Amino acid sequence: MTEPLEKRLEKAMAELQAAQEAVARTERELRQASFAVLSSDRAVRVTVGPQGELTKIEFLEKKYRDMSPQGLAASVLEAATAARLKMNRHVMRAMAPFTEPSAGVPELKGFEVDWERIFGSEVLGEDDEDSAREGRGVSVWRDALGEDGED
Repeated sequence: MTEPLEKRLEKAMAELQAAQEAVARTERELRQASFAVLSSDRAVRVTVGPQGELTKIEFLEKKYRDMSPQGLAASVLEAATAARLKMNRHVMRAMAPFTEPSAGVPELKGFEVDWERIFGSEVLGEDDEDSAREGRGVSVWRDALGEDGED
C-alpha cells in the first residue's frame, strides 16, 4: 500500500526545510573556516580563508634570510597551494550530505556537483596530510622558479 500523496508531500516539505536549515548552518560554518599549512622546508606558514584567499603569511625562525628570492617564493606558493587544497576538500566534505539522495523521500535526489570543475583535478586526489607536498606539490613550484629544493 502506497502512502497518500498528502502525507508524502508533507514529508518532502519537512525534509526540504530541514535540508535548507542544514545548508544555511553549513554555509555559516564554512564562512568561518580557515586552514594554515607549513611549507615543507618549514620556513613559511600560510593561512587561507573560506574562499581560499590568503589571510596570513608567516616567515618562521628567520629562515627567509638565508633563502634566495626564488626559494622563498616557492615556499610561499607551496604552502598556499596546500592550504587551498585543504580548504577545498573541507568544503567538499561539508557539502557532501547535500549531494546524497534522501532516504525518506526518494523524490529528493540531492544535487550534483562537479568538484573537479570547481576546484580542479587535484581536489579529487588523495586526502592525506602529505599528498599536497608529494610529487608535484613541492617540485612544480621549485622547478618553475628555478629552484631544486636543495639548500
